[in-house]
Amino acid sequence: MEYTQLGRAGVKVSRIVLGTMNFGPETEEADAHAIMDRALELGVNFFDTANVYGRDRKGWTEEIIGRWFAARPEARDQVVLATKVYGAMSEGVNDRGLSAYSIRAQVEASLKRLQTDRIDLYQFHHVDRSVRWEEIWEAVEVLVAQGKVVYSGSSNFAGWMIARANEQAAKRGGFGLVSEQSIYSLVNRHIELEVIPASQQYGLGVIPWSPLAGGLLGGVLAKAAETGRRASAHMAARIEEHRPALEAYEALAAAKGVAPAVLGLAWVLRQPGVTGPIIGPRTMSQLEDAVAALDVELTDEDLKTLDEHFPGPGGAAPRRTPGR
Repeated sequence: MEYTQLGRAGVKVSRIVLGTMNFGPETEEADAHAIMDRALELGVNFFDTANVYGRDRKGWTEEIIGRWFAARPEARDQVVLATKVYGAMSEGVNDRGLSAYSIRAQVEASLKRLQTDRIDLYQFHHVDRSVRWEEIWEAVEVLVAQGKVVYSGSSNFAGWMIARANEQAAKRGGFGLVSEQSIYSLVNRHIELEVIPASQQYGLGVIPWSPLAGGLLGGVLAKAAETGRRASAHMAARIEEHRPALEAYEALAAAKGVAPAVLGLAWVLRQPGVTGPIIGPRTMSQLEDAVAALDVELTDEDLKTLDEHFPGPGGAAPRRTPGR
């Protein structure tokens, strides 16, 4: 396993992040616990969840993780535990968002479900335009002083939102955000314009979610050829939109002797500013395949080929390649 610092924070985290969104709705509890056991064995020490995970049963995923910690109390200090706040947890008018009222209530609820005394990385799942940063940071400062939160991060923020949040934290003498979770893959590279540059400027580690573009980079063409199964209408449309690029991508994976999903993760791991991609394994084999991406060497020619077929915006805004 490879480790790196989480942005400018001193804590060391694995370069593969265990995403848990499938635990409960897609992966039964016993299997989820086995995946977490194996993740620790493989050196994965960065676990990510959210209070809303569990689909129709919000909080379910945190409960599954909490029971895993309760059965393995020694594991808690081996894991850098991240969760999120923002989404509606009920029909209650204040049971959502980033007001100080909501943040304090949701921290207590997550701590109870997770069966822990602290959240190592507490992330704002989305920006809340109705709440001033003075209120948000005041609530976080209280939680840090109480020992219930160690670091703060963001998710789905624009570059200017990262700047605004950290400038306001600096005015208060606070540490501010140390990480940003954004959608990022070969298929979706828009964060290269402003989010990655802003994160690097302010010392945030970038944690890509959906690094395989919702399965599009997981070998869809090869799987269809092997099984003869038809994709959903939505996925079929995406495949046709990107078919020439996907053909080249899967050919490169075959030439390098790796699974397409492993190649996609290896590319993300090579990108500037990236701490590590979030993987959401439903099975043990998916976890082990993801960890294998750390051993894939991509040559300059490989990267050039991928850029040609999945072009990014051409660099950071406003300096970028004309026409991109």
